[in-house]
Amino acid sequence: MTTHTSEPTPFTVALLGYGGLVPFVGLSLLSWWNPSHASFWHAALYDYGAVILSFIGALHWGVAMCASDLTDALRRACYRWSVVPALIAWVALCLPTPLATVLLVVGYVAQYGRDRLLVRQITLPTWYLPFRLRLSSVAVLALLAGEWAMR
Repeated sequence: MTTHTSEPTPFTVALLGYGGLVPFVGLSLLSWWNPSHASFWHAALYDYGAVILSFIGALHWGVAMCASDLTDALRRACYRWSVVPALIAWVALCLPTPLATVLLVVGYVAQYGRDRLLVRQITLPTWYLPFRLRLSSVAVLALLAGEWAMR
């Protein structure tokens, strides 16, 4: 269970998290501003999106290893879920870009849904879920904007 006191996002976490959005936003904008190379920028965008989706799925592996307030069933569920985003990302990399983008967006939304479930079941910092929502929202918007630039 999360506590109701508000904690600020640690500076290093914010710096790295928001810094991780630079490739999303930059590659999306390049898809628009450089139409002659839009397919290259868009491919780089969804490749990066797949890598980051794999990374955020692995957060649940870390929780399963370290959280002391997990039941055995929840620990197993965290381990199982932690590999799903990487599998989604891998399949997305095997698909043509419109389908890859859709699958990545679904992956980000599903991961956020799993994060929401997790914070209801164990104690995590109060900044975690709002931070994850901001990061995932920008990632999804950048992926969609990059796809739209290809139209």
